[in-house]
Amino acid sequence: MANAWRRDRSSNLLSPNSLFILLSLSFLLLLLFFLSSKSSNLTNNPTSDFKISLNPFTSKLPPFNCFKSPQSHPVIANIVEGVKYPFLYSLSDLGNLPEKPHKNIQRILKKKPFKKPDISSTVQELLGKYQAEGKNGIFVDVGANVGMASFAAAVMGFRVLAFEPVFENLQRICDGIHFNRVGEFVTVFDAAASDRFGSITFHKLVGRLDNSAVSAAGAKLAFKSNEEIAVEVKTIPLDEIIPDSEPVLLLKIDVQGWEYHVLKGAKKLLSRKGVEAPYLIYEEDERLLQASNTTAKEIRDFLGSVGYVDCTMHGTDAHCTKKI
Repeated sequence: MANAWRRDRSSNLLSPNSLFILLSLSFLLLLLFFLSSKSSNLTNNPTSDFKISLNPFTSKLPPFNCFKSPQSHPVIANIVEGVKYPFLYSLSDLGNLPEKPHKNIQRILKKKPFKKPDISSTVQELLGKYQAEGKNGIFVDVGANVGMASFAAAVMGFRVLAFEPVFENLQRICDGIHFNRVGEFVTVFDAAASDRFGSITFHKLVGRLDNSAVSAAGAKLAFKSNEEIAVEVKTIPLDEIIPDSEPVLLLKIDVQGWEYHVLKGAKKLLSRKGVEAPYLIYEEDERLLQASNTTAKEIRDFLGSVGYVDCTMHGTDAHCTKKI
């Protein structure tokens, strides 16, 4: 009789009604999980419904494909200290180990986060104001290096267009896209922004890739003993990438003296009226500009011609806006 009871019990558990209830509960749990995760994503990324529609011109210069790029190694990455919205980035220049390691390698050995880059704090502070006002738009990062400004914006939920011509830096940007889970927010271009489409000789500075420049003299200005390698890189005007219909909140340019050419290639973008024009940050280092045969006055005159007459200096960076 005991065995008969067990057979009856087993049969009842697998009855059609039981299976229906079990499947229904499973479906409801999956639905609740999906709705919860989607709600969380929208909360963490307030601009996640904002899409970038790039110009058809990008068929001549498609975005950099991280999945087809060979992986550089070793990978040394860490979280950045002291920013409101935390993010990670990966080092490209490791220094001459072990004699002169990168300062952030020394910090890792001491169990400290990476030192906070000034530009990361600046980007989050400026975009935070737009976020509080409910404004949507993109951040354009020209001379993205390893993504210290790009990821600062992307983890806030802002869409980013990043331009970087140094292949080693592009590999590290790909690392950071994965580490920060921001693949849907960051579009990367393997190119130097300029005032014309084509190519140009670019000078990589071994051991200080962040000082690489179009000008060989500019690249070695601060590090005369470092080896310099000339490579051909693609050039693209920003106006050929960014359509007139796309709102741009912030444009950051740090290209070791090539700023004037980048600005000229963005004349349509910079000519937008009033609040539609982006907040502009660019490096204004007279020595680097002269190495590229331009001057700070030439840049200021150009900016004045498109309505940027309000500029203030923050170290070597100029912050420019249009008067409303």
